[in-house]
Amino acid sequence: MVIFPKAKINLGLRITARRPDGFHDIETIFYPVGLCDILEMTVNDDKKGKDIFSLSGLGLDGDQDGNLVIKAVRKLREAYDLPPLKIHLHKIIPPGTGLGGGSSDAAGALRTMNRVFELALSAQELKTIALDLGSDCPFFIDCQPAFATGRGENLRQVDAVLEGLYIVLVNPGIPISTREAYLKCSPSKTGVNLSELIHYPVAEWKSHIINDFEKTVFEQYPQIGIIKRVLYNNGALYSSMSGSGSAVYGIYADKPEIPEILRDYVIYKGIL
Repeated sequence: MVIFPKAKINLGLRITARRPDGFHDIETIFYPVGLCDILEMTVNDDKKGKDIFSLSGLGLDGDQDGNLVIKAVRKLREAYDLPPLKIHLHKIIPPGTGLGGGSSDAAGALRTMNRVFELALSAQELKTIALDLGSDCPFFIDCQPAFATGRGENLRQVDAVLEGLYIVLVNPGIPISTREAYLKCSPSKTGVNLSELIHYPVAEWKSHIINDFEKTVFEQYPQIGIIKRVLYNNGALYSSMSGSGSAVYGIYADKPEIPEILRDYVIYKGIL
């Protein structure tokens, strides 16, 4: 079976508390976008009875044992007697950019195994398993716009408020460690709930919807902040860094032209 795990962007991200377990409580809106990886999973009929995992595209220098797809397979094997698998992952979503590519791949693997092997796990059961793989991994089980709290696992579906608008997504080519980004940020007071703010006109979001990671990331990597400013100057209704970075997106009412200054970056354009 071949699936296409989608990336996500964050509409706002507030860090509300440090937790005793070492994680942080957040408030954010997870919103899926069309940029996707390609994941193929089939039963391995080789008599050696081992999983075969291959990777192409981005991230070829990564540790395969640390890949979240492999971890998802091993996690499900703890409870179910699954046959050996042949897995190929083609990476298009860049790692270290706040787009959730690894978590999306893992969630896609869980959904695929649940369907192919008729495990009859509910969406909530899959989300519980997914949380052990990553804080944003449960979101990708349904992959619908959602207001997220806690570590990101408490999800409430929200309206697809960006439907029909255009997105430009810029990869600055600077991978950022989520763990290190959290260490540099302090919890903040959130004010108005994000699930209410997204119903404001998108052109008003600039004054209200904030990503707490931007301050420290922009200080360390000024070029990422410049990308955001360029997108606004190019007519974006709203622009923000996604997650802990480093990707920056702009939301547009009309199909935009890419500014010359950004054309050396890897860019995704699409309709939401």
